[in-house]
Amino acid sequence: MGLSKTEIFTRQQNQMAGYAKALAHPARIAILQELLKVNTCICGDLVNEVGLAQSTVSQHLKELKKAGLIQGTIEGTSVCYCISPEHWKSMKDMLLNLLDNDTDLKTDCC
Repeated sequence: MGLSKTEIFTRQQNQMAGYAKALAHPARIAILQELLKVNTCICGDLVNEVGLAQSTVSQHLKELKKAGLIQGTIEGTSVCYCISPEHWKSMKDMLLNLLDNDTDLKTDCC
């Protein structure tokens, strides 16, 4: 498979693609929904809520953290995760801006 050539796209396009990739799994959506609901969470609680193995949840948390959508702090032997407000707002603004561009779409253009 060839290179993705991400360098030919803008920083914002690459960032939005990173957010979209992080959102592209139902387990990650479930994790984000749970974090939004409780406003903070320990990984063990997520395992109970999502219904997946600890290692699987940890892998999904890693991807969400890599995209910047969540942040975590270590408390003893547990890691406490929450939504990253700055990146959440950034993703929301980017997606709303993209989705708002359909106001002038013609129904008979194709």
